[in-house]
Amino acid sequence: MIAAGGFKRVGVLVAALVAAGVAALVAISLLIPAETVRNAIKAEIRAVTGFEPMIRGDASVSLFPWGTVSFADVTLGDEDHGARLLAAERVTARLRLLPLLFGRIEAADLWLQRPRISIRFAPEAGSNWAGVAEALTRALKPAAEPAEATMSFSEIRIADGTIEIRDEARGVAEHLSEVEMSLAWPAIAKSFVATGRFAWRGEPIDVSLSLNDLSAALDGERTGLKVRLSGSPFRVGFDGHISRRPTLKMEGTLAADTPSLRSALAWAGQRPLPGGGFGRFALKAHTTLVAGTVALSGVNIELDGNSADGVLAFATDARPMVQGTLAADELDLTPYISTAHGLRARGREWSRVPIVLDGLGDFDVDLRLSAGRINLGNAKLGRTAIGANLHDGRLTLAIGESQAFGGVLKGSVALAQSRPGAEIKSQLQFANVELESCLGDLFGMRRIDGKGTLLLEVEATGESVLALTQTLSGTASLVAENGSLIGLNVEQLLKRLERRPLSGGGEFRSGRTPFDKLTVNVTFSEGTANVEDVKLESTAVRLALAGLASIPARDLDLKGTAGLIAAADSAPGFELPFVIQGPWEDPLLLPDTDILIRRSGAAAPLLDAVRDPKTRDAVRSIIERVTRPPAPRAPAAAPAAAAQPAAAAAPTPAQEAPTQPAGAAAPTPAAQEAPTQPAAAPAPTASAVAPDATSAPQDPARPDDAASH
Repeated sequence: MIAAGGFKRVGVLVAALVAAGVAALVAISLLIPAETVRNAIKAEIRAVTGFEPMIRGDASVSLFPWGTVSFADVTLGDEDHGARLLAAERVTARLRLLPLLFGRIEAADLWLQRPRISIRFAPEAGSNWAGVAEALTRALKPAAEPAEATMSFSEIRIADGTIEIRDEARGVAEHLSEVEMSLAWPAIAKSFVATGRFAWRGEPIDVSLSLNDLSAALDGERTGLKVRLSGSPFRVGFDGHISRRPTLKMEGTLAADTPSLRSALAWAGQRPLPGGGFGRFALKAHTTLVAGTVALSGVNIELDGNSADGVLAFATDARPMVQGTLAADELDLTPYISTAHGLRARGREWSRVPIVLDGLGDFDVDLRLSAGRINLGNAKLGRTAIGANLHDGRLTLAIGESQAFGGVLKGSVALAQSRPGAEIKSQLQFANVELESCLGDLFGMRRIDGKGTLLLEVEATGESVLALTQTLSGTASLVAENGSLIGLNVEQLLKRLERRPLSGGGEFRSGRTPFDKLTVNVTFSEGTANVEDVKLESTAVRLALAGLASIPARDLDLKGTAGLIAAADSAPGFELPFVIQGPWEDPLLLPDTDILIRRSGAAAPLLDAVRDPKTRDAVRSIIERVTRPPAPRAPAAAPAAAAQPAAAAAPTPAQEAPTQPAGAAAPTPAAQEAPTQPAAAPAPTASAVAPDATSAPQDPARPDDAASH
């Protein structure tokens, strides 16, 4: 009973207090004029921002049951002079209950509905919110007496707002929409916290920001800062310190990542980068930002599975620039040369796909990169040091040294956008490299093996690879030792032709031709390669070659001489001129048939007969009969009828051996025994004529023609 009585008395006391509070609120709502409440809130906003709020709409005050003050169509700043900071459809202030009971008007928080916030930066004047920062600094200073405090609220909420950020000097114009934010600075702490989200370039971004000491930050003093931005394009986090005296400075740990760097750059308004790759990206580094320059030390950067460490610096002034040095154990650059693979020749045609280099003109780069291993498609490079310089849309790759193809690669490659499309200049030296893999990976030609040195200095302009080949100019040279030509055995072919000059019809495009030394010198002019000098030397063979090659058409037109060497330092014993014509992929090698026929003692008279005007017509008649296509066969339905005319037309033995004219030479035994050549027999080529072909096949209808020769 005593306990029940005690609870009853406590309940009565609480009810009495609530009733007294309600009565006090009702009394205050009747005693305090609404105009006084409105003026108090306006004065507080003015003290905090330094600007007189302009209220164009209605103003309402409600002190019961909850104390609120609401203003419609509120503008902050000088709109006539373009210095408007904020315009909101409605601003609502929620009043503190306890001070209100004692007759003081204090706002607990402000709620901005659909505000339009403008943030502008000028080179000289700074931000248009600088005055607000100064006023807020004064308002946050502790007052000697509570009555002297100029700001009572400690939270601002933004609902469905928009923020415009402009910097004319840097060309920045950003628009944030659907802003939902809460800005809080608890009265019992020095910290400041902002959380919420907004839509940026069509993507929702979550944001959080915290300052350890808001007053110190507004004064420009050093204070702790944490920032987090998270959305589908990217995630960024910073944990460090910030100060504004004597200039803006931020230092701390920066972490950023994105599932696709290419997509993030496109979202940021950058033109697409040429080539492939630029997928997953991650960065972590100690960061120092001073006056528009960002310095990153202890950098760990990951891109498309590649990881590198080093230092970087970004200049964010008029033109963005990246500088730095990075080192990696292994790099796979295959994704970035996918476009080059797509531009390679297909079949016998060069690619006509336009070369696009627009993305190179948006920023500058000065980067030093070293790696223990580099993969470039099928090409594998060892220790490599590269310098990349991009300025005004011109990219230059300087290769200090690269262990490539079993040798060393040095030189430079320059790529730039030009009016025709693209401009390429290359100066490369491949020293002591494996030629089969080097020439195969670079040019798709695997015809030479061994070690050698290749010098290449070329330039071209055009909108596609085909156009580049049409304007290609420059020089190339090759010196190789102790290697071989693949797909041709020159020594075997020459020895066969030396023994049997007209027996070259066999397959000779196989095997290898070893050499002690091979030298090649080529000049390029407007897409035509002038093969000035090709020399192959070995203990058994010497070969010399010269001529022209069309780069756009991928055709060869070369002439040369190959010779067998009987002994060292001696002149070739057997020399054979030849020509190489046709496509690169499958050229046709044609020996000089005149020399082969002359070397054939049996066929040489035939060549003389062809050249003699007196016998030319007779020889031509014989060749036409030999190469005449076969006559059509009679139908199988009438074999008997076809046989009778054949029997009637058959010559008698006397007809088969006509009397020789007086003074005519008797036919040789070989000619007498030569069988009649069938009409369907294929015409022999000069290279397939047998060495004993002195007796031409005789036509039964013209025995005297055959006998006369």
